[in-house]
Formats: sequence, structure tokens, C-alpha cells
Amino acid sequence: MRTRIADPSRPGSLAHSARAKRWHELLRCFPDLAEMRVLDLGGTPASWRSAPVRLAHVVTVNLDPHTARQAEPGVIPVVGDACDLFLPAHLSAERFDLVYSNSVLEHVGGHYRRQRFAEAVHRHGTHHWVQTPYRYFPVEPHWLFPGLQWFPVRARIAVSQHWPFGHVPRTGRAQALRHVQEVELLSVTEMRSYFPASRIWIERFAGLPKSLVARKRRCQPFSEPR
Repeated sequence: MRTRIADPSRPGSLAHSARAKRWHELLRCFPDLAEMRVLDLGGTPASWRSAPVRLAHVVTVNLDPHTARQAEPGVIPVVGDACDLFLPAHLSAERFDLVYSNSVLEHVGGHYRRQRFAEAVHRHGTHHWVQTPYRYFPVEPHWLFPGLQWFPVRARIAVSQHWPFGHVPRTGRAQALRHVQEVELLSVTEMRSYFPASRIWIERFAGLPKSLVARKRRCQPFSEPR
């Protein structure tokens, strides 16, 4: 069941379908994506392996040193903090055509860190595409557990320790607490506060808002959800 729902690399899974839809919208907004210089905040080289187009130049910034060992053509991995306005020294003065981020903003740690992340996006990119899961979707997307984001912390820890589905592995209580504390889902109002000059695209599943994308560029006309 976990593979059928949560594995984005498995054709036919819900996660694979959602990712394909998101890629379609990204390419609609940025049809010249393959020629753009892209800064991926919080991403990994491996995450670009399934991209429907081969990009000429991508720099990923991730705190995990293991990502620097991942090899992917056209992708340069950098170990660094995505919330650092100046990034590693050799990137501090660079501007990119597009700053991209997928399901990272909810993990950076509190309002101040999210604000820093948004400032880094604005500083380093002409355009941006920043996606994060929507707080009020009825199923929490990391654990695939209904309404988990509204449970008390103690109950979320218990679910994280025993629930076998989703992306978060079952662990002992101390690690489960860390997993729970590291995820803060956002509302539309919060997303707009961090990206006031952006348009918020609402990705839907079964008619319900599932994730939010702050994007900045002149795109083809689209129907903005109410």
C-alpha cells in the first residue's frame, strides 16, 4: 500500500501522478526551463533524475553532506543552509534564472527561518517556484495519516512510532519527536506573507487543495482558485 500511494518513482502511484502534474505546470510556466540556470534550495541531485527535461545547469543546496556524493549530469551539489541569505561564499553574489524548491519550506524550522528562506529566494533568483504541502488538506502528506497535523504532539509521536505508511520511517520515541517537530505545514495566508509579489497556484487532489506553489513569472493565463 505504501508503494502504491507514496512512491513518486512508481508509475501509477498517487505520488507519481501528483509529481507529473506538478512538472507539467512548471514547464507550462517555464517552457525554457532546460536552458535556465536553476538554484534548487533544499533539493538533491537525485531528485532531478526523474525530471522530464534535462537541464543545462542546476545547483542544489542541502545541509546533508551525503547529497554532495550524488552524481547527476548537469547538477552541482553544494552543502549549505538554504535559509542562509549568502549561501556558501562562492554562491553569495550569484543570480539564477530560477530559484526552485519542492517540499522544503515546511521543514526549515519556524517563522524566522521560513522568512530567511523566502529572502534567500528573492535575493538569488529572477523567477521562483516554491512548493509546500497545504496545511488543511485532510491527509498529512509526510505520514499519510488523516488529520495528523492537527493532533497534539504526544499523539503525533505515537502515530510516527507505529504507523507503517508514508515517507517517515518508524523509529523510537526520541527520533519520532524530532520528526514531528521538524514539520510545520503552511496555510495560504502564511505562504502569501512570505511571497507577497508571487501568485499562489493551488494544486488540487479530488477537488481539494493539496499543496501551494508560490511562483513568480508571467505565465500563460490560468484560472486562479478562489
